[in-house]
Formats: sequence, C-alpha cells, structure tokens
Amino acid sequence: MAYIGREPQVGNFQVCDAISVVNGQAAYTMQVGGVNVSPETANHMLVSLNGVLQAPGSSYTVSGSTITFASNLVTGDVINFIHILGSVLDLGVPSDATVTSAKIVDDAITLAKMAPGTDGNLITYDASGNPVAVATGSSGQVLTSAGAGAVPSFQSPAGGGKVLQVVTGVDNGENETTSTSFAATNLSVAITPSATSSKVFVIASGVLDNKSSGRYMYATLYRDSTNLAVGNEGMIHHYGDGTRLISSGNMSILDSPSSTSEITYKVYIRTTSGQVRFGQNSTRQTITAFEIGA
Repeated sequence: MAYIGREPQVGNFQVCDAISVVNGQAAYTMQVGGVNVSPETANHMLVSLNGVLQAPGSSYTVSGSTITFASNLVTGDVINFIHILGSVLDLGVPSDATVTSAKIVDDAITLAKMAPGTDGNLITYDASGNPVAVATGSSGQVLTSAGAGAVPSFQSPAGGGKVLQVVTGVDNGENETTSTSFAATNLSVAITPSATSSKVFVIASGVLDNKSSGRYMYATLYRDSTNLAVGNEGMIHHYGDGTRLISSGNMSILDSPSSTSEITYKVYIRTTSGQVRFGQNSTRQTITAFEIGA
C-alpha cells in the first residue's frame, strides 16, 4: 500500500535512549541505540515527564525525530521514558523478546525457517540447553556420546572383540608316543596376526586313547616352542583305571602372542608310562585359531 508522507511504522515498539534535560530547552532529539527515530505521530507514543504521562498534542508535539514539549524544561525536570508504539491498529512486527512458544502453532517451524547447515549435520543441545550442530562425521563412523553436558561426536567404531580372521587345521591320523615329556602330534594350525595388539583364541579337539590301565595321559597346546599350559600336566588329562580308556578331549586358550609374524599352534601329548595315542581309527581331529582385534 502506498502512503502520502511517511509510511506507518507498524508494531515496532521501541524505548528511546535516556535524554538529559537542558535548562530552558523544550526540543529534544529522540534516538534508539544512538540512531535517530521518528514516531508516526505524537499519538503513537507514551511520554513520561517527572513521573507523569504527557498528553500528546497539548503537552508535546513531534516533528520527525524531534519532540518538543509545550514549555521549556528546567534543571531538575526528568524525562522518565519515551516509548514509541508504532501502529497500534495492526499487529505488525512484534516487539523484541515478546513472542513466546505459546504463540507459535505446533509443527509450524519448517526446515526452510531453520539456519542452513552442512549435509550430514545433526542437532543437539549444549550444556546451557542451546541447540548446536554436531560436526559431520566420516563414512563408517558412529555417533558416540560423551555423557551429560557434552556434545556427542562421530568416532571410528571400537575394534575390540572383532574377529579378524579364522584358520583351521585338520588331522585324521593316529599320533602315538611313549614319551614322558610332551611330544608333538601332527595336529597344528598356522596364523599370522595383523597387529601386535591382537589376541588369538585357539580351540582343539580330538580322541584321547590311553591304551593301557594304570597310567595318566596329558595333552596341551604349544605356541611354536612354548607350552601354553601351566606346569607339566598340560590342559587336559585322564587316567586309565583297570581297562583301556578312550574319550574325546577339548582344549582352548586365549593367547596374547604380541607378534605379526607367523605363529604355529600345535597339540602335544605325553604319558606317565607305556603308550598313549591322540586320534584313533581315522577320527577327525581339528584345531582352529581366531584372531581377535584389540
């Protein structure tokens, strides 16, 4: 809409800067934030002088950004405030800090009304309760909480407990010994860890044949030349009491080799006397090694 003269200032309520009275002066410049302001008319203002609201037209007049009181002010007079109302006939522009959440219709704030961000950003709240953007992560990262009062962030996923590789060794033969010290069988598996921090879980199974009564048979796992059992009794053993004893046996251990070189895990057996056997009648013995990421 076009206007003759100054276009109305619609609903922009403003409080003018403080004005110091000059003895014997009636006209004063109105400013907001140090910038001259011009009310639409004298009727669009609230003016308090010495604690008394002034009547527009009779107590003061307005021309542009100048207010002129009906008589000269003197030392001791106080202009308490000048409040510019804008247009009181239209809602217009709400005054600063006057729009509450109750005035906004639910679901009315669209993405178009939000500040632009970066593709992949998420919005969270900081310790003061203010919305903030979470920095965009990289492909494959996961969103990680830092606890209450801290902004979450994208981090690389934890690698602990992840199986990195699995290798298996098989033997269908019979491995006999009369040695009272641990002797190697043909059941083994080789693995090359990808990191020194990796652990290796080893599990082996097969048939234990204590061929005569009255003796112990022991079995254990070696890493290269190192017996992974504690002491000389190995990881499993059984005793032939009265008759020949044949049974299946299983061994497992979580090893920390701290190496990236090839490692061989192998089953060893021994006896207290006589002959013992690992594997019987072409049974299938297996040993499997799992590399577990740190």
